[in-house]
Amino acid sequence: MTQTLESGSLAGRRALVTGSSRGIGADTVRMFAEAGADVVVNFRNKAPRAEKLAAQLRELGVRALVQGADLTDSDSLAAMMSAIREDFGGLDILVLNASGGMESGMGEDYALKLNRDAQLAVLDAALPLLADGARVVFVTSHQAHFIRTTPTMPEYEPVARSKRAGEDALRARIPELAARGIEFVVVSGDMIEGTVTATLLERANPGAIAERRESAGKLYNVSEFAAEVARAAVEPVPADNTRLIGDTSSFGEES
Repeated sequence: MTQTLESGSLAGRRALVTGSSRGIGADTVRMFAEAGADVVVNFRNKAPRAEKLAAQLRELGVRALVQGADLTDSDSLAAMMSAIREDFGGLDILVLNASGGMESGMGEDYALKLNRDAQLAVLDAALPLLADGARVVFVTSHQAHFIRTTPTMPEYEPVARSKRAGEDALRARIPELAARGIEFVVVSGDMIEGTVTATLLERANPGAIAERRESAGKLYNVSEFAAEVARAAVEPVPADNTRLIGDTSSFGEES
């Protein structure tokens, strides 16, 4: 597999990717490590998986810090940032990748708590660690990004609306971040083959993924989309702070 980012291009840089013990987050954090960055592998409840990934990344010659944290819990977040400060001294890249809301047994407001409130809380907790020249990346989906103009599957709508609320709240912080010399970019992709969300959607609405694949012509897989997230952390930020990945022809203009 060809390397996404140039070897050594992130040497001396420090990156935190939320929700990085599996899926898009794990592939993104691996790409940063392959480029020489010291990385934080963050997980919510699967420590062995996170530890295994970190061990693999250390073999690349970088530092890999494993941090379990519930992003909806302020004490848990503070403890993670404190550990990062102690080990790394700061952060250069923050990827807000962790999201959810389709899990069963969670409260009615869980999607909003995780996809809006927790994203802001992570940013606030990380701000003292983010120096001039740092980059914040927010990962979302077209179904959420365009939810105000293009309906999505009913099963996904609460999640889509909560993620758009998170995106809007983060965008409102752009002037403040810019004043600190911190760049911000949103990466929006279509349904991603092989993610937990796609699996849960398929369970709730059989055939949904195949239907979307046919409509879009192609759906990215986890590693392909992770490569786009990794690039978004280093390539110039577009004027509208947005990178749209994959086909958007069936989505209305963003309102």
